[in-house]
Amino acid sequence: MIADRLTVAPEVTSALADGRAVVALESTLISHGLPYPTNLEVARASEAAVRESGAVPATVAIRDGHLLVGLAAGDLEALATAPAGSVRKAARPSLAAALVAGGWAATTVSATMIAAHAAGIRVFATGGIGGVHRGALAGGRSGRPPSFDISSDLEELGRTPMAVVCAGPKAILDVPATLEYLETRGVPVVTIGQAELPGFYARSSGIRSPLTAATVEEAAAIAGRHLELRLGGVLLCVPVPASAALPDDVARDAIERAIAEAESAAVTGPELTPWLLARIATLTDGASVRANTALIENNARVAGPLAAALAD
Repeated sequence: MIADRLTVAPEVTSALADGRAVVALESTLISHGLPYPTNLEVARASEAAVRESGAVPATVAIRDGHLLVGLAAGDLEALATAPAGSVRKAARPSLAAALVAGGWAATTVSATMIAAHAAGIRVFATGGIGGVHRGALAGGRSGRPPSFDISSDLEELGRTPMAVVCAGPKAILDVPATLEYLETRGVPVVTIGQAELPGFYARSSGIRSPLTAATVEEAAAIAGRHLELRLGGVLLCVPVPASAALPDDVARDAIERAIAEAESAAVTGPELTPWLLARIATLTDGASVRANTALIENNARVAGPLAAALAD
Protein backbone atom coordinates (compact mmCIF):
# COMPACT_ATOMS: atom_id res chain seq x y z
CA MET A 1 0.00 0.00 0.00
CA ILE A 2 1.27 3.48 -0.92
CA ALA A 3 -0.21 4.82 2.32
CA ASP A 4 2.15 2.60 4.32
CA ARG A 5 5.11 4.40 2.74
CA LEU A 6 3.86 7.95 3.34
CA THR A 7 5.36 10.35 5.84
CA VAL A 8 3.15 13.44 5.83
CA ALA A 9 4.39 16.62 7.46
CA PRO A 10 2.37 17.70 10.54
CA GLU A 11 1.38 21.01 8.92
CA VAL A 12 0.02 19.18 5.86
CA THR A 13 -1.77 16.60 8.01
CA SER A 14 -3.42 19.37 10.05
CA ALA A 15 -4.51 21.30 6.95
CA LEU A 16 -6.04 18.22 5.33
CA ALA A 17 -7.84 17.26 8.53
CA ASP A 18 -9.33 20.77 8.75
CA GLY A 19 -10.39 20.78 5.08
CA ARG A 20 -7.96 23.58 4.21
CA ALA A 21 -6.25 24.02 0.85
CA VAL A 22 -3.02 22.12 0.18
CA VAL A 23 -0.88 22.25 -2.98
CA ALA A 24 1.60 19.53 -3.85
CA LEU A 25 4.93 20.50 -5.45
CA GLU A 26 7.44 18.22 -7.15
CA SER A 27 11.10 17.89 -6.21
CA THR A 28 12.74 16.97 -9.54
CA LEU A 29 12.82 20.68 -10.33
CA ILE A 30 15.14 21.07 -7.35
CA SER A 31 17.48 18.13 -7.90
CA HIS A 32 17.54 17.81 -11.69
CA GLY A 33 15.89 20.84 -13.27
CA LEU A 34 17.84 23.91 -12.20
CA PRO A 35 21.38 24.71 -10.99
CA TYR A 36 22.21 25.72 -7.42
CA PRO A 37 21.35 28.22 -5.95
CA THR A 38 18.52 28.92 -8.42
CA ASN A 39 16.91 25.57 -7.62
CA LEU A 40 16.68 26.36 -3.90
CA GLU A 41 15.46 29.91 -4.55
CA VAL A 42 12.70 28.65 -6.85
CA ALA A 43 11.66 25.91 -4.41
CA ARG A 44 11.36 28.43 -1.58
CA ALA A 45 9.58 30.97 -3.78
CA SER A 46 7.07 28.35 -4.96
CA GLU A 47 6.22 27.39 -1.39
CA ALA A 48 5.90 31.08 -0.47
CA ALA A 49 3.62 31.69 -3.47
CA VAL A 50 1.31 28.90 -2.29
CA ARG A 51 1.21 30.35 1.21
CA GLU A 52 0.29 33.81 -0.11
CA SER A 53 -3.18 32.49 -0.92
CA GLY A 54 -3.59 30.85 2.47
CA ALA A 55 -2.87 27.34 1.17
CA VAL A 56 -0.24 24.97 2.55
CA PRO A 57 2.60 23.77 0.31
CA ALA A 58 3.57 20.09 0.29
CA THR A 59 6.78 19.46 -1.62
CA VAL A 60 7.12 15.72 -2.29
CA ALA A 61 10.32 13.64 -2.31
CA ILE A 62 11.61 10.21 -1.32
CA ARG A 63 14.07 9.52 1.46
CA ASP A 64 15.18 6.20 2.91
CA GLY A 65 12.23 4.23 1.59
CA HIS A 66 9.52 6.75 2.48
CA LEU A 67 7.47 9.18 0.42
CA LEU A 68 7.74 12.53 2.18
CA VAL A 69 4.74 14.78 1.63
CA GLY A 70 5.86 18.17 2.88
CA LEU A 71 9.56 18.91 3.29
CA ALA A 72 11.38 20.85 5.99
CA ALA A 73 13.67 23.75 5.06
CA GLY A 74 16.69 21.52 5.62
CA ASP A 75 15.28 18.90 3.25
CA LEU A 76 14.93 21.47 0.46
CA GLU A 77 18.53 22.53 0.96
CA ALA A 78 19.75 18.92 1.04
CA LEU A 79 18.11 18.21 -2.31
CA ALA A 80 19.35 21.46 -3.82
CA THR A 81 22.97 20.91 -2.78
CA ALA A 82 23.25 17.14 -3.26
CA PRO A 83 26.21 16.04 -5.42
CA ALA A 84 25.39 15.44 -9.06
CA GLY A 85 24.11 11.93 -9.63
CA SER A 86 23.42 11.21 -5.95
CA VAL A 87 19.66 11.86 -6.14
CA ARG A 88 17.57 9.40 -8.11
CA LYS A 89 14.67 10.51 -10.29
CA ALA A 90 11.43 8.68 -9.47
CA ALA A 91 8.48 8.31 -11.84
CA ARG A 92 5.77 5.62 -11.73
CA PRO A 93 8.00 3.00 -13.46
CA SER A 94 10.94 3.66 -11.12
CA LEU A 95 9.05 4.46 -7.90
CA ALA A 96 9.46 1.03 -6.29
CA ALA A 97 13.16 0.91 -7.16
CA ALA A 98 13.69 4.36 -5.66
CA LEU A 99 11.97 3.29 -2.43
CA VAL A 100 14.08 0.13 -2.21
CA ALA A 101 17.37 1.89 -2.98
CA GLY A 102 17.30 4.18 0.06
CA GLY A 103 18.72 7.68 0.20
CA TRP A 104 17.18 10.62 -1.61
CA ALA A 105 15.05 10.45 -4.73
CA ALA A 106 13.21 13.33 -6.36
CA THR A 107 9.68 12.84 -7.63
CA THR A 108 8.64 13.69 -11.16
CA VAL A 109 5.08 14.62 -12.15
CA SER A 110 3.78 11.04 -12.08
CA ALA A 111 5.38 10.06 -8.76
CA THR A 112 4.32 13.33 -7.14
CA MET A 113 0.73 12.76 -8.25
CA ILE A 114 0.76 9.24 -6.79
CA ALA A 115 2.06 10.38 -3.40
CA ALA A 116 -0.11 13.51 -3.22
CA HIS A 117 -3.28 11.61 -4.11
CA ALA A 118 -2.50 8.95 -1.50
CA ALA A 119 -2.16 11.72 1.09
CA GLY A 120 -5.53 13.25 0.11
CA ILE A 121 -4.24 16.27 -1.84
CA ARG A 122 -6.18 17.31 -4.94
CA VAL A 123 -4.03 20.09 -6.48
CA PHE A 124 -0.47 19.88 -7.78
CA ALA A 125 1.63 22.65 -9.33
CA THR A 126 4.60 22.01 -11.59
CA GLY A 127 6.49 23.73 -14.41
CA GLY A 128 5.52 21.85 -17.55
CA ILE A 129 4.39 18.28 -18.08
CA GLY A 130 6.17 15.65 -20.13
CA GLY A 131 4.48 14.23 -23.18
CA VAL A 132 5.03 12.76 -26.63
CA HIS A 133 8.59 13.43 -27.75
CA ARG A 134 9.28 14.50 -31.29
CA GLY A 135 10.08 11.42 -33.33
CA ALA A 136 8.12 9.17 -30.96
CA LEU A 137 5.48 8.32 -33.53
CA ALA A 138 7.10 8.93 -36.91
CA GLY A 139 10.85 8.87 -36.31
CA GLY A 140 13.18 11.84 -36.61
CA ARG A 141 14.61 13.91 -39.41
CA SER A 142 17.55 11.50 -39.71
CA GLY A 143 15.30 8.63 -40.79
CA ARG A 144 15.45 6.73 -37.49
CA PRO A 145 12.46 4.51 -36.60
CA PRO A 146 9.86 5.83 -34.14
CA SER A 147 11.21 5.97 -30.59
CA PHE A 148 7.83 5.58 -28.83
CA ASP A 149 9.23 7.97 -26.22
CA ILE A 150 6.10 9.06 -24.36
CA SER A 151 6.22 10.36 -20.81
CA SER A 152 4.48 8.46 -18.02
CA ASP A 153 3.04 11.87 -17.00
CA LEU A 154 0.29 11.39 -19.59
CA GLU A 155 -0.78 8.00 -18.30
CA GLU A 156 -0.77 9.33 -14.74
CA LEU A 157 -3.05 12.20 -15.71
CA GLY A 158 -5.45 9.66 -17.17
CA ARG A 159 -5.62 7.53 -14.06
CA THR A 160 -4.98 9.70 -10.97
CA PRO A 161 -7.65 12.26 -9.92
CA MET A 162 -5.59 15.42 -9.53
CA ALA A 163 -5.85 19.02 -10.77
CA VAL A 164 -2.41 19.71 -12.24
CA VAL A 165 -1.43 23.35 -12.80
CA CYS A 166 1.37 23.90 -15.34
CA ALA A 167 2.52 26.10 -18.23
CA GLY A 168 1.47 23.43 -20.73
CA PRO A 169 3.53 20.59 -22.17
CA LYS A 170 7.25 21.35 -22.41
CA ALA A 171 7.83 23.15 -25.70
CA ILE A 172 10.50 20.66 -26.81
CA LEU A 173 7.75 18.04 -27.22
CA ASP A 174 5.38 17.19 -30.04
CA VAL A 175 2.63 19.33 -28.54
CA PRO A 176 -0.21 18.42 -30.98
CA ALA A 177 0.49 14.70 -30.44
CA THR A 178 0.59 15.27 -26.67
CA LEU A 179 -2.85 16.89 -26.80
CA GLU A 180 -4.20 13.99 -28.88
CA TYR A 181 -2.79 11.50 -26.36
CA LEU A 182 -4.39 13.37 -23.46
CA GLU A 183 -7.72 13.40 -25.28
CA THR A 184 -7.48 9.65 -25.81
CA ARG A 185 -6.84 9.17 -22.10
CA GLY A 186 -9.84 11.36 -21.26
CA VAL A 187 -7.86 14.22 -19.71
CA PRO A 188 -9.42 17.71 -20.04
CA VAL A 189 -6.88 20.40 -20.97
CA VAL A 190 -8.05 23.82 -19.77
CA THR A 191 -6.14 27.05 -20.40
CA ILE A 192 -6.84 29.86 -17.96
CA GLY A 193 -7.24 33.38 -19.32
CA GLN A 194 -6.59 32.87 -23.04
CA ALA A 195 -7.80 30.83 -26.02
CA GLU A 196 -4.41 29.41 -27.05
CA LEU A 197 -2.41 26.78 -25.20
CA PRO A 198 0.65 28.31 -23.49
CA GLY A 199 3.99 27.79 -25.22
CA PHE A 200 5.92 27.12 -21.99
CA TYR A 201 8.74 29.66 -22.52
CA ALA A 202 6.38 31.79 -24.64
CA ARG A 203 2.89 33.02 -23.82
CA SER A 204 1.33 31.12 -26.72
CA SER A 205 2.04 27.89 -28.59
CA GLY A 206 -0.05 28.94 -31.56
CA ILE A 207 -2.34 25.96 -30.85
CA ARG A 208 -5.91 26.48 -29.74
CA SER A 209 -6.58 25.10 -26.29
CA PRO A 210 -9.19 22.31 -26.14
CA LEU A 211 -10.96 24.14 -23.30
CA THR A 212 -10.65 27.60 -21.78
CA ALA A 213 -11.62 29.22 -18.48
CA ALA A 214 -11.75 32.98 -18.08
CA THR A 215 -10.79 32.90 -14.39
CA VAL A 216 -9.22 30.66 -11.78
CA GLU A 217 -12.66 30.26 -10.21
CA GLU A 218 -14.11 29.01 -13.48
CA ALA A 219 -11.20 26.61 -13.88
CA ALA A 220 -11.76 25.36 -10.32
CA ALA A 221 -15.42 24.68 -11.11
CA ILE A 222 -14.45 22.53 -14.10
CA ALA A 223 -11.70 20.73 -12.19
CA GLY A 224 -13.91 20.19 -9.16
CA ARG A 225 -16.69 18.63 -11.18
CA HIS A 226 -14.23 16.41 -13.10
CA LEU A 227 -12.69 15.16 -9.85
CA GLU A 228 -16.13 14.71 -8.31
CA LEU A 229 -17.05 12.42 -11.22
CA ARG A 230 -13.86 10.40 -10.63
CA LEU A 231 -12.78 10.70 -14.25
CA GLY A 232 -9.04 10.95 -13.57
CA GLY A 233 -6.87 14.04 -13.70
CA VAL A 234 -7.37 17.44 -15.29
CA LEU A 235 -4.64 19.67 -16.74
CA LEU A 236 -4.91 23.40 -16.06
CA CYS A 237 -2.55 25.53 -18.15
CA VAL A 238 -1.32 29.01 -17.24
CA PRO A 239 0.87 31.16 -19.52
CA VAL A 240 4.27 32.32 -18.31
CA PRO A 241 4.18 35.90 -16.93
CA ALA A 242 4.56 38.42 -19.74
CA SER A 243 7.52 40.07 -18.00
CA ALA A 244 9.59 36.87 -18.32
CA ALA A 245 8.14 35.33 -21.49
CA LEU A 246 10.26 34.79 -24.59
CA PRO A 247 8.85 36.21 -27.84
CA ASP A 248 7.10 33.41 -29.72
CA ASP A 249 9.54 33.43 -32.63
CA VAL A 250 12.63 33.49 -30.39
CA ALA A 251 11.40 30.50 -28.39
CA ARG A 252 10.39 28.57 -31.50
CA ASP A 253 13.68 29.19 -33.31
CA ALA A 254 15.81 28.18 -30.31
CA ILE A 255 13.79 25.00 -29.78
CA GLU A 256 13.95 23.95 -33.44
CA ARG A 257 17.68 24.59 -33.60
CA ALA A 258 18.34 22.64 -30.38
CA ILE A 259 16.28 19.69 -31.60
CA ALA A 260 18.12 19.62 -34.93
CA GLU A 261 21.47 19.70 -33.13
CA ALA A 262 20.40 16.89 -30.77
CA GLU A 263 19.49 14.70 -33.73
CA SER A 264 22.81 15.41 -35.41
CA ALA A 265 24.62 14.51 -32.18
CA ALA A 266 22.47 11.37 -31.71
CA VAL A 267 21.32 12.46 -28.24
CA THR A 268 18.40 10.25 -27.22
CA GLY A 269 16.69 8.66 -24.23
CA PRO A 270 16.87 10.11 -20.70
CA GLU A 271 19.71 12.44 -21.71
CA LEU A 272 17.64 14.20 -24.38
CA THR A 273 15.48 16.53 -22.28
CA PRO A 274 18.27 17.94 -20.04
CA TRP A 275 20.50 18.30 -23.13
CA LEU A 276 17.83 20.26 -25.00
CA LEU A 277 17.00 22.50 -22.04
CA ALA A 278 20.68 23.32 -21.52
CA ARG A 279 21.18 24.03 -25.21
CA ILE A 280 18.10 26.27 -25.39
CA ALA A 281 19.40 28.19 -22.36
CA THR A 282 22.66 28.80 -24.22
CA LEU A 283 20.91 29.82 -27.44
CA THR A 284 18.71 32.33 -25.59
CA ASP A 285 21.50 33.72 -23.38
CA GLY A 286 19.75 32.41 -20.28
CA ALA A 287 16.34 33.90 -21.08
CA SER A 288 14.75 30.45 -21.19
CA VAL A 289 15.97 29.75 -17.64
CA ARG A 290 14.49 33.03 -16.42
CA ALA A 291 11.19 32.16 -18.11
CA ASN A 292 11.27 28.69 -16.59
CA THR A 293 11.82 29.93 -13.05
CA ALA A 294 9.12 32.58 -13.45
CA LEU A 295 6.51 30.12 -14.71
CA ILE A 296 7.23 27.62 -11.93
CA GLU A 297 6.60 30.24 -9.26
CA ASN A 298 3.59 31.64 -11.14
CA ASN A 299 1.98 28.20 -11.43
CA ALA A 300 2.32 27.74 -7.68
CA ARG A 301 0.76 31.17 -7.15
CA VAL A 302 -2.25 30.19 -9.30
CA ALA A 303 -2.56 26.76 -7.69
CA GLY A 304 -3.05 28.27 -4.22
CA PRO A 305 -6.37 30.04 -4.88
CA LEU A 306 -7.47 27.15 -7.10
CA ALA A 307 -6.94 24.74 -4.20
CA ALA A 308 -8.76 27.16 -1.90
CA ALA A 309 -11.72 27.29 -4.30
CA LEU A 310 -11.85 23.48 -4.41
CA ALA A 311 -11.64 23.30 -0.61
CA ASP A 312 -14.58 25.69 -0.31
